[in-house]
Amino acid sequence: MSQAPRVDYQTDPSRYKHWQLKFEGPVATLGADFDENAGLRPGYKLKLNSYDLGVDIELNDAINRIRFEHPEVRTVVVTSLKDKVFCSGANIFMLGVSSHAWKVNFCKFTNETRNGLEDSSRYSGLKFLAAVNGSCAGGGYELALACDEIVLVDDRSSAVSLPEVPLLGVLPGTGGLTRVTDKRHVRHDLADIFCTTTEGVRGQKAKDWRLVDDIAKPGQFAAKVQERALQLAARSDRPADAKGVGLTPLQRRIEADALHYGHVSVQIDRSKRTATFTVKAPSGVQPADIAAIETAGAAWYPLQLARELEDAILSMRTNELDIGAWLIKTEGDPAAVLAMDATLLAHQGHWLVRETLGLLRRTFSRLDVSSRSLFALIEPGSCFAGTLLELALACDRSYQLVLPDEADKAPKIVVGELNFGSYPMVTGQSRLQRRFYDEQPALEAVRAKAGQPLDGEAALALGLVTSAPDDIDWADETRIAIEERVAMSPDALTGMEANLRFNGPENMFTRVFGRLTAWQNWIFQRPNAVGDKGALKVYGKGEKAAFDWNRV
Repeated sequence: MSQAPRVDYQTDPSRYKHWQLKFEGPVATLGADFDENAGLRPGYKLKLNSYDLGVDIELNDAINRIRFEHPEVRTVVVTSLKDKVFCSGANIFMLGVSSHAWKVNFCKFTNETRNGLEDSSRYSGLKFLAAVNGSCAGGGYELALACDEIVLVDDRSSAVSLPEVPLLGVLPGTGGLTRVTDKRHVRHDLADIFCTTTEGVRGQKAKDWRLVDDIAKPGQFAAKVQERALQLAARSDRPADAKGVGLTPLQRRIEADALHYGHVSVQIDRSKRTATFTVKAPSGVQPADIAAIETAGAAWYPLQLARELEDAILSMRTNELDIGAWLIKTEGDPAAVLAMDATLLAHQGHWLVRETLGLLRRTFSRLDVSSRSLFALIEPGSCFAGTLLELALACDRSYQLVLPDEADKAPKIVVGELNFGSYPMVTGQSRLQRRFYDEQPALEAVRAKAGQPLDGEAALALGLVTSAPDDIDWADETRIAIEERVAMSPDALTGMEANLRFNGPENMFTRVFGRLTAWQNWIFQRPNAVGDKGALKVYGKGEKAAFDWNRV
């Protein structure tokens, strides 16, 4: 168990220390003005708009509020409120004093946040424009790279750069290497120069190399940004006259060994190094039309569920490092889940429903990249149906109890229409497609049983669960499987699980999370980065890094 102060991922604009939001019709401006004295942890100052986890927690919150509270916004302009500096990236002194686990989880969250910008652009028409009005280095440029377009001020001093390799002996930690090639199509030899120089590239050369989309002199910069923001907005179908939904504070109770929300709970067993996540189905009368959904607002079950589950995942991932296995359970009526899914399908074109599906999609994706072993336990009273079946499909293994003598009481799973593509992974595949490697006979067999309750034997025959023990073997089989899992090397499990979970087509996002995470995980432990004379340790001290010159 980590002894560090608990990290809270919940915030709101009244508590922001680093970002300012401004709204002008279809354009929102997200201004970076990081308080150098408001780092999340002691020991460093956030100078030159350098950021730590606290900055990105606010950024994640701000983007979610734009998504849900301001449907009229079609373009978000990300810019700086400081003079001559856009963002200098992750705070190096923070990285130098942080634990290995902290650095890795920090990079993971920043990657998820930036991937979320691209997700919203692709699926819900919210566009992003980086207005780079000063020096833009490292993670600052990676934030710009996650936007749809980048406009750079041409003032003879402002430049974009990825100086991590020559300056710090590490890699850009938030997808920079991948987006430069895969997204911006910077020629590989030019990318090589760009990523091995500290001074960066400015002006026309930055545009010619495809590092930015456009440049503008200081006197024309604001007009150019506004022009491009409105052009991007014209490509969006977000409504101009809809009323937003306020993201009210989550109702939660945090205990020493538990987290409690309205629809989600987490029970921690420290002796076994496990946490049991329980997700409850909707209960009572649920909204079935848009008017009722809008009236419910943040209390609408799928929206509230997504927010609670996201907070629980992030909290457990950051604050409970020793808890290596997450056991996923559900409770409630499967019919209620399927009724919710029917409502989501019927109104999926409405902006609020679309954004809710998006938050669910991104939350499920957080499970995919969480370095924890995920086991689904399908027991009596479970409701692994439709949307909630995604929880089981995301797991490394799933166990479904069979009751030979009480078949009517045996737990059932139900495949719903939303399981066939409404919650794609970063590979672009549904989890069913991932599970069956896009093999059509297996997928067609599952589709033929869609909407039908499947007991353990039927689910096992279709390949939807890992094992279906009966009530005689259930306790021992699940106990042994869990005990064996938590006894294995966490490092080896992290690598194995990531490899096995992302078995589908490789793309920019899988490369960011698969390759980059693996590389960074290794590099962050090497003496060249974090030894007594490593680049991260001596940065800012006037000393030269001492490298082990072996290439391994």
